[in-house]
Amino acid sequence: MSHRGSSSSLRAEEERDLEELRGAAAEFYRQSGVPQELEAALDELFRRQPRDLHGFLADYFDKRSAPPRISRLKGREVYNAKGQLCIEAEVFCVVRNTEKSISSAAVSCCLDPERTSSDTDDEEERTEHVRTAAQCINGPLSNMLKDRNPCDQSEVDKMLSHFFMTRCLEEMEVKKKVHSPRMDEESSPLPPPTQDKDKKIRDKGKKNNIVETPAEPLEPVLHGSTAIGSVSLAVAKAGAELQQIPLYHHIAALKSCQDQDRFHIPVSLVTLICCGRTSPGKLNLLEEVILVPKPGQGVKQIVTTTLKLQKEMMRIMMTMKAGAVQAIECDRGAPAVSFERPEQPLDLITEACSNLQLQLGTDAHLALNCAAHKLLDHVRRGKHSQGYMASAAGCGLTDRMLTEQQKSSRCFSQSKGKYEVAAGVLKSPDELVDLYQTLLHKHPAVVTLIDPFRGEDKEQWQKLSNAVGNKCSLLSEVTNVSQLPAGGKRHILKLVNETTISDLIRIASHPGSVMLGVTESEPCSDASLSDLAVGLGLDYIKLGGLHGAERMTKYNRLISLEEELAQRGILANKDKHSPPFPGAVLHSGDTPV
Repeated sequence: MSHRGSSSSLRAEEERDLEELRGAAAEFYRQSGVPQELEAALDELFRRQPRDLHGFLADYFDKRSAPPRISRLKGREVYNAKGQLCIEAEVFCVVRNTEKSISSAAVSCCLDPERTSSDTDDEEERTEHVRTAAQCINGPLSNMLKDRNPCDQSEVDKMLSHFFMTRCLEEMEVKKKVHSPRMDEESSPLPPPTQDKDKKIRDKGKKNNIVETPAEPLEPVLHGSTAIGSVSLAVAKAGAELQQIPLYHHIAALKSCQDQDRFHIPVSLVTLICCGRTSPGKLNLLEEVILVPKPGQGVKQIVTTTLKLQKEMMRIMMTMKAGAVQAIECDRGAPAVSFERPEQPLDLITEACSNLQLQLGTDAHLALNCAAHKLLDHVRRGKHSQGYMASAAGCGLTDRMLTEQQKSSRCFSQSKGKYEVAAGVLKSPDELVDLYQTLLHKHPAVVTLIDPFRGEDKEQWQKLSNAVGNKCSLLSEVTNVSQLPAGGKRHILKLVNETTISDLIRIASHPGSVMLGVTESEPCSDASLSDLAVGLGLDYIKLGGLHGAERMTKYNRLISLEEELAQRGILANKDKHSPPFPGAVLHSGDTPV
C-alpha cells in the first residue's frame, strides 16, 4: 500500500509540473503572438496552395525573422600577390539564431608615403602593421560592433572612424611624451662657421641654390590602420550578402539612399608599359603609360585591343638591336621596359599603333602616371647623400657636431627640390614644367598627367595647368579631397588603410572624383573594387596591367557586370567620355582642366 501511495503521489506531482509547463508555454505563445502568426501562415498557405509546402512556410517565416546582427569579427594574416603580409577581416553574424560567417575582405596597406620599397625595414614595419590590425579586429573592434546591424553601413563606419581618431590621438600623445625630452638637445643650433666661409657659401647659393618648397607634414600612418578599411569593406559585403543583392547595388543604394534603375560600367584605363624606378632602364619619370580607349568600347574589347598592342610592342622591341631594350614584369601588371628618355616609350607605342592601324588621338589616347613625388624622394635618399656632408666638412663641421635631425634635414643641399627624371638627370620643378610641355607638344595623344609634381609644388601645378589648358588634364592620386593640388581639379580614389566605404561615398560625390585606382599590389584576388566603381557611379577605373590573378579577377568581374546589366536591360551606354578625358561633354558645374 505504501508503494502504491508513493507512485500515485509521484504521478500527481508530474502531472502538476506538466500542467504548469503547459500553462507557461501557453502564456509564452500568447505574449509572443505565436497563435496569430501560425493562423496567418496557414491561411496564406491555404490561399496559395503551393507545391512545396515546407519551402513556402520557410520563406514566409524567413521574412519575419529578426534582422541579422554582427556577432563577432575575426582578423587573420594573409599574403598578397607579392608575398607580403596583409590583414583580412571576417564578419560573423547571427542569422535565425545561428552564427554564420558572412563575408571577408582585405584592403591594401600603404605605409609612409616618404618610404620606398628599398627601405630595409619595410617588411618589419608592414608585419607590425598587420599584427596590430589583427589585434584590433579580434579585440576592441569585435566588441564594439557586436549586435550592430551589418546593413547600417553609415553607423558602422562612424564607429570605426571614431575608433581610428581616438587611436591617432593616443599615439600622438605617446610620441609627444617620448620625444619631448630630446627636442631641446636635437634642436641645438649648428656651430657658426667663420665669417669668410659663410660669405662664400651665401655668394655661391645666390648662383646655384634652388629654393625648395618645404614639405607639408605627412598624415601619420597609424599602426593597424588597415583594420578600419578591411572591416568597413567586409561589413559592406556582408550587408549585400544578407540582403541577397550584388555589392554594386548595395553601394549604389548607400550612396543615393534609393534604388537605382540604371548603371554604367566605368571605362577601363589599362597600363601598357612601366618605366619607373623599378624598370631596368635609366628612365624614372613615367611610372605608367596608360591606354585611354575610344568611347563606347566594352571591357572585353578594351582588354583585347590592349593585348594586341602589347604584343606588337614586344615584337618591335625584339627586332631592335640586341640588348638595346629590356623588359621585365613589374608590380603594376605590365612590362617594365628599359628606356633613357621619356619620349622613347611614347615613340614605341605610336609605332605599334600605326602597325595595327590604330590611330592615336582618335581611336585611343594616352595617360601618363608620372609619380613625381617618388622621384624627389629617390634623389634625397639615394645618390646625393654625401653632398652636404662634404660641404659641412668644408665649413669646419665634423660629423660628431651634427645631430641626426640636422643630418637628415640638410644633407641633400646639392639636389634640393629637384626630380631625378632619369639616372643622374635632375630637373627643378620649373624645368619639369618645360619638359612636360615639350613632351605634350610632340605627343598630342597624351591627354592626362597623373601626379606630375609632388603636392607641395603648388606653383608648378598651377603653371602647368594654365599652360596645357583643355588639351591635357592633371590628376592626383589622393584618399582625401583636401589633398588635391591647386592645379589638379580631378583625382583618383583608393581604398587603403583607414578609408571606409562611407569615406569613398563622400569623396566620390565630389565633382573631381572620376576614377577608382588600385595600389601596386592588391591584397588578394578580390573583385570588390569593380563592384565599388560601378556602385559609386565613377566614370573610370584604373586597375593596372593585364598580368596577375589579382588584377584579371577585377577585369573579369567588370566583364561579368557588363553582361549582367545588359541582360537585365539596365546598362547605360556612353558614347562620349566624361571629364577629364577628350570628347567629354562638360556638365553644369564642371570646370575644364
